[in-house]
Amino acid sequence: MASLRVLIPAAALLAACTQTGVSAQSDGARPFKAEVVADLDSPWAMTFLPDGRMLVTEKQGQMLLLSADGKSRAVVSGTLPVDSAGQGALMDVVLHPKFAENKLVYFSFSETGQGGKGVALARGVLQDGAAPALGNVQVIFRATPYLEGNGHYSGRIAFAPDGHLFFTNGERQKFDPAQDPKATLGKVLRLNDDGTPAANNPLAAKGFHPAIWSYGHRNLLGLAFDSAGNLWEQEMGPKGGDEVNLIRPGLNYGWPKASNGDHYDGRDIPDHRAGDGFEPPKVWWNPAISPGGLMIYSGKLFPQWKGDAFIGGLSSKALLRVDLDGTNAKKGDQWDMDARIREVEEGPDGAIWLLEDGGDSQGRLLKLTPAG
Repeated sequence: MASLRVLIPAAALLAACTQTGVSAQSDGARPFKAEVVADLDSPWAMTFLPDGRMLVTEKQGQMLLLSADGKSRAVVSGTLPVDSAGQGALMDVVLHPKFAENKLVYFSFSETGQGGKGVALARGVLQDGAAPALGNVQVIFRATPYLEGNGHYSGRIAFAPDGHLFFTNGERQKFDPAQDPKATLGKVLRLNDDGTPAANNPLAAKGFHPAIWSYGHRNLLGLAFDSAGNLWEQEMGPKGGDEVNLIRPGLNYGWPKASNGDHYDGRDIPDHRAGDGFEPPKVWWNPAISPGGLMIYSGKLFPQWKGDAFIGGLSSKALLRVDLDGTNAKKGDQWDMDARIREVEEGPDGAIWLLEDGGDSQGRLLKLTPAG
């Protein structure tokens, strides 16, 4: 489909969701203009190459290489077969910190395997040119165990400042695996860049799977480091209780034993409370926002937001900002975007880029720059 370039009418919506002691805010008007750069087929994630071009994944299993202006695109061959039923997809895509030297691209995807389905982590070498491809593609990590079902794969990837790779595994809508020390499901994992468990992970000596960094998570769809090296994560709660967490080594974040939401059938789940042994979220939402991607802003186009977190809202059809202050967080703005927002990324020039999750369009790629 040909690229589109139009401006979305400015509008804003005060967030209806509330949190004890913290309320959502609105500027009353969007402080940005949104340009539609391209229309894609159910895109899931994106990342920028050093020259400003973009790698974008699509749910059904395609990876695309887009020009910096979005006007041209090419399919990147070499990805692996994807089971895209339900929440399955070709998921995250991230460059190795030394991409300029090694050309390594990391991606996650859902697949069918022994025991059912699960999320896998792979990498390949980007071969550029008129027919781009990933060469020497290898699966370097698979979640354990694989289970029946099509939900809560998670699959987000983030490189730490020290070069370690962090990878999220959802609990596959099975609840208990999030507390199972032998399963990687419902966990944040810390790996070497070749997919092997990193040395000195905090729970290995206690009999946990050696890759586990933190546990007690549900569906982890955002993962990012701030400039101080703090690791932030956002995840979908059940009926309410969506969370932003500061991830600390070895801690238990409570799912399914504690949540500020309820089961979908109305059954209560104990709220996070002092002394319960679980790490509480820094920010939470009731009703749900259904958080998509997570980005921590470091650019110059929006200096007032430097160091803040941005979250895509799926069911809330919103872009949300969270004020980060060291290891503390509180709600900032929530802007109505009139579409499900799957991914948020920062461009090389400091623009904020969004991927819509389909709907009226196949799934638009938007570029946000300051209004006026």
